[in-house]
Amino acid sequence: MAKSKPIGLAWRSSTLFIVSTVGIGLFTDLFLYGLIVPILPFILQDRVSLPKDQVQGHVSALLAAYAGASVLFSPPAGIIADRVATRQAPFLIGLLALLGATIMLSLGQSVPVLIVARVLQGTSAAVVWTIGLALVLDTVGPNNLGKTIGSIFGFISIGELAAPVLGGVVYKKAGYPGVFGMAFAILAIDFIMRLMLIEKKVAAQWDVAEEPGDDGEEAEGNTGEEEDANEEEPLLRKKEEDNYKVPEGQNKVVKGYPILFCLKDPRLLTALLLAFNQATLLAAFDATIPTEAEQLFGFDSLKSGLLFVALVLPYLLLGPVAGWMVDRYGPKPAAVLGFGYLVPVLILLRLARSGGTSQVVIFCVLLSLNGIGLAVIGSPSVVEASYVVQRYDKANPEFFGKQGPYAQLYGINSMVFSLGLTLGPLISGGLREGIGYGNMNAVIAMLCLVTSLLSFIFIGGKPKALRRR
Repeated sequence: MAKSKPIGLAWRSSTLFIVSTVGIGLFTDLFLYGLIVPILPFILQDRVSLPKDQVQGHVSALLAAYAGASVLFSPPAGIIADRVATRQAPFLIGLLALLGATIMLSLGQSVPVLIVARVLQGTSAAVVWTIGLALVLDTVGPNNLGKTIGSIFGFISIGELAAPVLGGVVYKKAGYPGVFGMAFAILAIDFIMRLMLIEKKVAAQWDVAEEPGDDGEEAEGNTGEEEDANEEEPLLRKKEEDNYKVPEGQNKVVKGYPILFCLKDPRLLTALLLAFNQATLLAAFDATIPTEAEQLFGFDSLKSGLLFVALVLPYLLLGPVAGWMVDRYGPKPAAVLGFGYLVPVLILLRLARSGGTSQVVIFCVLLSLNGIGLAVIGSPSVVEASYVVQRYDKANPEFFGKQGPYAQLYGINSMVFSLGLTLGPLISGGLREGIGYGNMNAVIAMLCLVTSLLSFIFIGGKPKALRRR
């Protein structure tokens, strides 16, 4: 007997609702992370009764537990998502892990319980980022991936910005019940949206009309590759397709986790480097802005948190525009110009000095200039990686399976991004203490310069001048 048509099928399977659901999922992950981290020291002192001199070490251990779980579970999440019939089931399971983590954090009174909670939270992050990005690609196709990712990243940056500020304010006014009450309210909204979501491939069995602008899996975006339009073009294209063929006789590891074969491609490796450096930059700002603001202006945690508005607002406003440019012109211009632009504006951060309002304004302007750069580099990594893997998938459909290796790709992307978020504070904090804030940013600027040069060579394929040598 045929299944009855679900209520609200059209809007529940619409591009807007699916993308919004993924956006809310990523927002929830970042919001709860930022909401809970600032109160971890108080939980350890008030509930676990740790001495003050042991609090910092245990906070670091709890942060490491989250990061380690996120890095460890991202690849398996990708494998599972590519082998199940729909993405919704693991997407919901990831939220249940986050719910369990939040309950344990709200009630936990021992260090082991808190560690398990942070591991669950990190596992949930691995699932939501891996499966969420794969679901976005399934929904909008590669042609619209850049602007969609740019819009989502701009939106979720609000959660990253608002959570520490709200967490601190609510904790002062309402204590733990207020903080965790807000967390459970957001989880409830997220759960309802994930439960109501209907994937497009599931909706297709009821002949739901495809929306205008949906590219589907067969569409191809502008890869930014420089191609020669001449009579030899068909031969060149055939030769290029052969470059993506997977030879027979691959070992069991590669057959079981086929994305590993794609990792020999320098374009894909460079795209993952972009993700790592993007995460490292974000983490460096998160780790050093509060301490620098305290040293320069005597700001408390609330005022330091408000400084992030200057950094995130350009990201929010320009993210969709930058993503559209990636869709239109390919990832290479955004990656090269974005990381190249960050070189001087990072160096200029040394201009801020101790002082009053005028120096605060200078610091905010410099942070806004850096926020523009962060908006530009927000989507090239994901889009370029998707382009490359799509070439392998189309050349070897039997090898990669019916759903392709996209969730596996985003699992690796999530792992690399999480690694950047983990190492970013350690690198930036060590550099700031060792050589000062200005020199720290100069070192990070040189990292951006190298990334820009590598992007010019590899992202979107080698330039014509280099290919002919």
